[in-house]
Amino acid sequence: MTTGRTAGRGPLTGVRVVELAGIGPGPFAAMLLADLGADVVRVDRPGGTALSIDPAHDVTNRNKRSVIIDLKAPDGPARVLDLAARADVLIEGNRPGVAERLGVGPRECHVRNPRLVYGRMTGWGQDGPLADRAGHDVSYIAVTGTLGLIGAPDRPPPVPANLLGDYAGGSLYLVVGVLAALHHARGGGAGQVVDAAIVDGTAHLSAMIHGMLSAGGWHDRRGANLLDGGCPYYGTYETADGGYMAVGALEPRFYDAFTDLLGLTDVREARTDWTRWGELREAVAARFATRTRDEWTAVFEGSDACVAPVLSLREAPHHPHLAARGTFTEHGGITQPAPAPRFSATPTAVRTAPAPPGAHTREVADDWDVPALVTDPLERGVSAKTTVNTVTTAVQDLPHRGD
Repeated sequence: MTTGRTAGRGPLTGVRVVELAGIGPGPFAAMLLADLGADVVRVDRPGGTALSIDPAHDVTNRNKRSVIIDLKAPDGPARVLDLAARADVLIEGNRPGVAERLGVGPRECHVRNPRLVYGRMTGWGQDGPLADRAGHDVSYIAVTGTLGLIGAPDRPPPVPANLLGDYAGGSLYLVVGVLAALHHARGGGAGQVVDAAIVDGTAHLSAMIHGMLSAGGWHDRRGANLLDGGCPYYGTYETADGGYMAVGALEPRFYDAFTDLLGLTDVREARTDWTRWGELREAVAARFATRTRDEWTAVFEGSDACVAPVLSLREAPHHPHLAARGTFTEHGGITQPAPAPRFSATPTAVRTAPAPPGAHTREVADDWDVPALVTDPLERGVSAKTTVNTVTTAVQDLPHRGD
């Protein structure tokens, strides 16, 4: 495990980003830009944060700075527009039309800064019949068909945390869009709006499977395909101690190594006979049930059988490979994923702890030459221990809340 603090700033050093405070995929996208070296200024609301944990532990706010602006105050929109005028990118995650009603929509921002990249993060997108509806990750991935891909055929689809929709289909697509639009603007083009909808991004992630479906290589039901748990040599199995092993022995030589080490050479031929897959699955499950997870990990260590232990969040940072690579880092007493990906010439790092709401108002006012940021006396001494769960009315504007 690494210490997390290096001299690296990242390839986006010099890029200025304004993040209007939100929850879920917007903050994570802004964190990724900050990890890559961008100067991300998060505009928090008076009263605290919408995430119900201590802000000091919200690692999605690492490598950022924070100012507090009340967008419903008479001078609030003007102060955000002052920041937008000096920024390269602005990210917001409100429901469609909310930013416009607050006076900080794309039109107002582009009047001040024609080359601004205005990134919009929502679940349903800026238009369509559901655009104004509340939702969450599980709602969005449900209608794209991707949730229906996961799980056993005789059970409800399990919820993949909020990784598939919010972060893979949402945050990452917002970042790709923002960087593409920034490249266009810096090449002499105009700024533009990036409409990043979780439904669009999540659907896009299933492109290969749609191709397989069209070609007849994928059945449109769970547990009947090579990659969805239907295949007995691509899935998970319980061990004697209640742990699990993950098996991905798809190719013939990997499968042979798998069955050799598992001691199941007598059913090896079942690999290509799907009518025997049930028999093969039972045999594999019975073998894994005879030893503990750690014992099986030792059996498969150093092989190309494509078998790995299923680790918990607390265990993962201590895995020998991840520890050797520094995949996780420790900063300010918090173990967290290190910035990714990696760069040979412009290395990245966790440079600063999660930004307390409003802690950098004076600093940002000086660095960005926006003196109006400190006109509100409430922002001249904001405590780092700002209370949480006090912005219930503001949260209603966010697209991922139905309360």
